[in-house]
Amino acid sequence: MTFRKPSDTMWVDAVTLLERADRLHRQFFHLRPDPASGPAWEPPIDVFETGLHLHVQVALPGVDPAHVKVVIDGDALLVVGERPLPAAPGSRIRRIEIPYGRFERRIALPAGQFEIRESQLANGCLQLDLLRLS
Repeated sequence: MTFRKPSDTMWVDAVTLLERADRLHRQFFHLRPDPASGPAWEPPIDVFETGLHLHVQVALPGVDPAHVKVVIDGDALLVVGERPLPAAPGSRIRRIEIPYGRFERRIALPAGQFEIRESQLANGCLQLDLLRLS
């Protein structure tokens, strides 16, 4: 039987959790090296379906509603926009973890036709309510 000190086990668990958090952060914020070739990042989303409604929540921290466009493009919902660099001119950047630049997220819709019934940007999240027409 192998005996491990509790402090060693806690350290391994802590490192494992930190690695998992880092993987999730990279998974949600897909950065591209050349913003001129397309969007620089994809915001994370939640999608819930209830009866005839599809509820979509898109995390857009610090994004002005005037800089967001939402359209239904065939069988997908397209959310595009831009989050400008929040730093003031001449300031020194110490750390940037929240992505900035042009973003785009294409969300596959279930079968059927949908219409955007409600759209609001509140508390850093774009909340959309889509109604299934057929």
